[in-house]
Amino acid sequence: MILIADSGSTKTNWLVLDKTGKEVLRTRTKGLNPAVFDLEILQNRIEENKELTKIKDLVTKIYFYGAGCGTETPKKILKNLLVNLFKNASVKVKEDTEAAVFSVTDKPAIVCILGTGSNCSYFDGQTVHQKIASLGYIVMDDASGNYYGKQLLRDYFFNKMPNELATEFKKTYDLNPDTIKLNLYKKENPNTYLANFVRFLIQFKKTDYAQKVIKKGLNLFIENQILQYPESQNLPIHFIGSIAHFLREELKECLNEKGLQLGKIERHPINGLAKHHLNKK
Repeated sequence: MILIADSGSTKTNWLVLDKTGKEVLRTRTKGLNPAVFDLEILQNRIEENKELTKIKDLVTKIYFYGAGCGTETPKKILKNLLVNLFKNASVKVKEDTEAAVFSVTDKPAIVCILGTGSNCSYFDGQTVHQKIASLGYIVMDDASGNYYGKQLLRDYFFNKMPNELATEFKKTYDLNPDTIKLNLYKKENPNTYLANFVRFLIQFKKTDYAQKVIKKGLNLFIENQILQYPESQNLPIHFIGSIAHFLREELKECLNEKGLQLGKIERHPINGLAKHHLNKK
């Protein structure tokens, strides 16, 4: 059996194929970002999924694409874990940017991730190139879910959110400062916690306030990530992730303003990944 995983910080989608390419199982676990979570948490998140543990000895190949797998140390941690859990499988661990590329194109393009986190790469038709080393949600991740969550919290507490929206925001979330600080500084996965607030921005995205916040983030992403690649002027720009999916209109508008071409938007790359690996057989 072939096991394909597309993992972010929030969730991991798993797809199991038999040797003929037929889908056997589709399941989900919590996110498996080795740059954020320690080994015990990663292992528990896989093992608590009984569907995966039931077939673990039948898996012969694993292709794992994940957030936090762009540098060698976390990549090695995750690979060793998968090798130990799936003892009969050969394991390849790659960064989520490669999953994004292979799920949408086999031709030259700029491919971006806009989900809980954000990233951008250039695919020349053979190789994935990245100019910016990701430093994670505290320093980078423009236009991501955690970026927008942070902006909403800042605007609410700095009294910059319009009164009507601030009232709705308070009704929707527990905004007790102690609760927020506990989730940000004591509990695991603060980037996912921040990303939870983006649902509010999407719900009220037609308001002038939301449009301003949304476009500021998207323009930062375009300037800091996409425009790093001169090739972006002449190639389609594809997007993966929920933020891109829900903000497609704003995304297209911001790209058009800079003379850039919007390509495909895919919320989940797992189906494209399956086709990619089956075509390689």
